Amino acid sequence: MSLNLSQWVLLVFAGLHLVMGLVTFVVYGQDKKQARLGRRRVPEQTLHTLELAFGWLGAFVAQRVYRHKTSKAPYQKVFWVIGMFHLALLVVVLWWVTGQQN
Repeated sequence: MSLNLSQWVLLVFAGLHLVMGLVTFVVYGQDKKQARLGRRRVPEQTLHTLELAFGWLGAFVAQRVYRHKTSKAPYQKVFWVIGMFHLALLVVVLWWVTGQQN
């Protein structure tokens, strides 16, 4: 089976989100565990970098599962800006893919 360019783009896009989402979810869990134990935490900059690197959806789920980083307003502001970036990126990818179908 041979995939065309549009299919490859969608596959890579989805794969990046899946893998990085899982990585980000695990890192959030580790940060929550470290916080409970009073140990050294994962820097917020690292969490935001993971969110930006296709891990936003994993971070979103982790925040709800672990109830972590949900009440810190400055953190949430950056988190949602990154989320809007990913939404815009999704729109661009889907627009490009649908344009390739014609």
